[in-house]
Amino acid sequence: LLLCLSAHSVPNTLLNARYQEMVQLQAREIKDLRAITDKLLATLQEIRAMSDEQKIVQKILTMIQGDYIEKPDFALKSIGAAIDFEHTSATYSCSKARSYWNWFRLWDFAHSPEVILEPNVTPGNCWPFLGHHGQVVIRLARKIYLTNVTIQHIPKAVSLSGNLNAAPKDFAVYGVDDTGEDVFLGAFVFQADSALQTFDLKNKHAKPFGSIKLKITSNWGHPRFTCLYRVRAHGTMGEPETTAC
Repeated sequence: LLLCLSAHSVPNTLLNARYQEMVQLQAREIKDLRAITDKLLATLQEIRAMSDEQKIVQKILTMIQGDYIEKPDFALKSIGAAIDFEHTSATYSCSKARSYWNWFRLWDFAHSPEVILEPNVTPGNCWPFLGHHGQVVIRLARKIYLTNVTIQHIPKAVSLSGNLNAAPKDFAVYGVDDTGEDVFLGAFVFQADSALQTFDLKNKHAKPFGSIKLKITSNWGHPRFTCLYRVRAHGTMGEPETTAC
């Protein structure tokens, strides 16, 4: 009889141990969930305490990290696009400011025009040129039939100066063929209050181009320079070149 009772007590002991283990596991999970909930509530309270302007800035900073133009960009440096420096305006620089920074052994504040071929659109990461007349010629990563160009600037909410008067305004787009001839593809106006704008080009399927020229003729009021943040070129791949056998 004692052996029989002992045999029955072993499974019961194991069941009790297993039950206690499950209870402890669930208790830990509940504790973790409470910690996550408390953290979420604290974040919500912080958001509620933020001003409307802070909320807008936070939203914009989140948005500019993404890419909302669902088109291939053939003016992207990482895939082979490059600046034709010979036919591009000189970079604006202030000698006093440059001497000041170099004295502290820091880099020159004026960026190369190559910066417009990169996706990093953050305040100050732009190419400045003197005045409000300037141009840039981009050698595309591939020869394409151009269809659109996209111009991007920072939003006013994240501008350190509080305005966008250095943004480009009136500009024209040209396709540049293998002989160096410019083909007019349209004149447009960049609205500074909209950070990301895509423009449909004229003569879309005239012929493929290996380079594109952006000629800016005015800005939104800055007296000394114009800043260009990013330029994208969209289109379809041209027919592959054939060689005689």
